[in-house]
This record gives sequence, C-alpha cells and structure tokens, in this order.
Amino acid sequence: MLQERRDSNTSKFQVSEFILMGFPGIHGWQHWLSLPLALLYLLALSANILILIIINKEAALHQPMYYFLGILAVVDMGLATTIMPKILAILWFNAKTISLPECFAQMYAIHCCVAMESGIFVCMAIDRYVATCQPLRYPSIITESFVFKATVFMALRNSLCPISVPVLAAQRHYCSRNQIEHCLCSNLGVTSLSCDDWKINSINQLLLGWALMGSDLGLIILSYALILHSVLKLNSTEAASKALSTCTSHLILILFFYTAVIVISITRSAGMRVPLIPVLLNVLHNVIPSSLNPIVYSLKNKELRQGLYKVIRMGIKRN
Repeated sequence: MLQERRDSNTSKFQVSEFILMGFPGIHGWQHWLSLPLALLYLLALSANILILIIINKEAALHQPMYYFLGILAVVDMGLATTIMPKILAILWFNAKTISLPECFAQMYAIHCCVAMESGIFVCMAIDRYVATCQPLRYPSIITESFVFKATVFMALRNSLCPISVPVLAAQRHYCSRNQIEHCLCSNLGVTSLSCDDWKINSINQLLLGWALMGSDLGLIILSYALILHSVLKLNSTEAASKALSTCTSHLILILFFYTAVIVISITRSAGMRVPLIPVLLNVLHNVIPSSLNPIVYSLKNKELRQGLYKVIRMGIKRN
C-alpha cells in the first residue's frame, strides 16, 4: 500500500527543466571539444554570410541557381545557430539546464531546418535537371517566380509538418528522470525520459522522416538518374564533362547530407553500446554541412570564385 502511494506521488510529479549532460562517456574532458566546434560554427557563419554578400553584389549571380544557394546559406546559419550557442554554453559555462518549452522549441527548430535543407536540395536538383536535360526551356521554366513559389512551398511544408514532433513530446509526462545524455534536445532522447508510453513519438518520427526526407531523396535520385541518362547520350565527351561538372558540387553536398542522416538513423535503431558515436554524429551533421556547403560551391563554381575575388578586391581597395 505504501509502495503504491509512493508510485502515485512520483507519477504526479512533473519536472520543470531538463539537464543536457553533453557528450556521453567523456564528461570529464568534453570541454576540449569546444574549440573545434566553435571554429566550425564561426566558419559556418562567416562562409555563408560571404556567400550571401557575393550573390548580392555580383549581378551575374542573380540567377535561380544562386538564389537557391542563398536560401541554403540562410537555412545553414539557422540550423547551426539553433544548436551551437547552447552546446558551447554547456562546454564553457556548464550551463546544462534547459526549460521544457525551450527544449521543445529547439527540437522543432532542428526538424524545420533539416527538412528545409533537404527541400532546397530537391529544388537545386530540379534546377540542374532542367538545365541539363531541357536547356532550351530552362529560362521559361526556372524563373524567379518558380524560385519564389518553390521556396514558399518548402517553407510551409517544412514548418507545418514537424509541428507534430514537439506537440507529441510535450504531451508526454516527465515525472522522474530529467538528464538527457545529449547536448541538444533530440526527439527520441527527450521522450525516452517520459514515464508513459512514447512509442507514438517513435512512430511519428519514422513516418515524418520517410514522408519528408524519403520523398526528397527519391526525387533527387530520380533527377540525377535522368541527368546521367541524358549526359550519356551526348556524342561530345567535352559537352558531357561540362554538364557533369555543373552537378558535381550538388552531388557532393547531397551525398554527405543524406549519408549522415542514414548513418545516424542506423546507429539509433541498432541501439549502439557506445552512445557517444550517434550523439557526436548528430552534432556534426548539424554543423559540418553548414560549414562545408559554401566552401564546396566556391571551389567547384567558377562564377562564385570570380565573385569572391571581386569582393576581396573591393575590400582591399577600401582599406
């Protein structure tokens, strides 16, 4: 009888905050990770801001392809800023506590930004498909109006669909445990602390991932399969090489982005004995693409390189 009363009192208790423990298994020296993570964050911000400045200043880059790149830069900065300040606060100042509303808000923002990045990759793949397979119709199909409509659609889709994640997480009852073995509020990491059944959260995460990321990846694979089929039919080796080179930077970023997503999903579902690996992968997946995207595009794109040189020259002349 006494035990039942204790269980009843415990079940009525609701925690008011979570504690983000950081990187599991290395709490004693995890602060050493702050330097590389801070450098990655600064690189992500500075490189993406530079991309936006180049696209804005260079009239030759006022094209749909570069508009999508500019939108991707904004999303990348948003994703990195959603998680990195809190992670650095944990590592530098031991600021591990986070309120439930803040945790659910971060959870929602992460899902929105990741889904939006995936959506922008779809738009860029469609852009490259039309440019390669239907070049004569490109100016009439990929217009500024198309960019605007595609962006609005992706923004609405990727802001409305993930709402179910924090809503379902907020409906769980957190009555005893509040320590999250992570440095950010991941959906399953948070809901696994609840005292009631959180199977619906896991199912919703799986369905949402397949509906958004799965469909996006399918469209991207289809676009590049059609591009490859079209390129292989070209008689000129030089023309085929030129057509493929315009897609190389997109493919590098897309492969890295979705490979990281798949690896994280596998490590979670496999229930790895070393929890540090999926946590570290999750953090790096949210910050490395943000740093890598502008660098890859700058190295692989001649127009962007020329724009970068002009911006640098203008800065030197002013000084």
